[in-house]
Amino acid sequence: MADASPPDWRQLETFSFGDNPALADELAELVLRGLKRATCWAASQGSPTHVGKRMVMLDGSGRPRAVIETVELTQRCFGDVDQAFAFDEGEGDRSLAYWRAAHRRYFSRQGTFAPDMLLNCERFRLVARIDGE
Repeated sequence: MADASPPDWRQLETFSFGDNPALADELAELVLRGLKRATCWAASQGSPTHVGKRMVMLDGSGRPRAVIETVELTQRCFGDVDQAFAFDEGEGDRSLAYWRAAHRRYFSRQGTFAPDMLLNCERFRLVARIDGE
């Protein structure tokens, strides 16, 4: 009979949110508090995940903090992101207006912003916290 237990988190791919340590810390904390359950990135960067994939989220210092699992992955244009997805991203006041302003700044820093840019939009669930590593 096959072992049905999940793989040890140390065997999973790692990543951090954002583009700098402070942002990675801020977004990791939102995940751990249960507020952040979604993220997005420019579709031109490819897709490092798929539904059912588990990954280890790192904080801004590169410490493992949690295992998350992709539960939904869609593509949509920047202007087509809706209030529900903005809310699930968990940032700021969780409004669509906040989401648009913050993500315009983020993608502009990356040199990828365009009003009609295609995004990979992921919803995920927190599988486990990783403490003391």
